Parts: sequence; structure tokens; C-alpha cells
Amino acid sequence: PRLELAWAMKAHQHAQVYFNLISSVDPKFLNLTKVDDQIYEEFRKTFRDLKIDVLDPEELKSEPAKAKWRPFCLRFEGVVEDFNYGTLLRLDSRREYTEENTIFG
Repeated sequence: PRLELAWAMKAHQHAQVYFNLISSVDPKFLNLTKVDDQIYEEFRKTFRDLKIDVLDPEELKSEPAKAKWRPFCLRFEGVVEDFNYGTLLRLDSRREYTEENTIFG
């Protein structure tokens, strides 16, 4: 529980920074890492049918989902700093970060 709380606090700080970035810059011109294109390519290979505009928590947190997410994240060990940190995600990308619209993944 303490580790998850620490991750959630750090994720909240990152979410604020990233939300400010994506709110002030057209996201198609924004790179958060040097390997964003590679991450996206691998993401789409692994999660072909995952809807990203409105997320289903089951597709993120169920046991079958975790079995896919963990190997995906491990591909970026040593490539992306904090590759295995949790993150705050908006369930509906059209809405703000609120308690009801946010999930920790």
C-alpha cells in the first residue's frame, strides 16, 4: 500500500506536468521520450484493438490484461527512465483529470 501510494503521488505530479504540456502544445508535435515512435509502434502491435479515447478498466487491470502489459513494459527497461512506474490515465480522454475519470495503472 505504501509503494502504491508513493507511485500514485509521483504519477499525480507527472500528470499535472504532462497535462500542462498537452494543453499548450499540439500533441502531434510533442515527444516525451526519444523513443515515442517506437513505443507507439510496439503498443499498437501488442494492443491492436485497444480503444484509447475511452478506456475500459478491465482492459488495463484484469489478470489477462496484466499478462500482456507487463511484458510490453519490460521491453523498455533500460531504454525509458521509470519504464515501470504507474501512471494516472483519464478514462475518457475528452474529460479532465478528476477522481471519477482517472485510473491508476
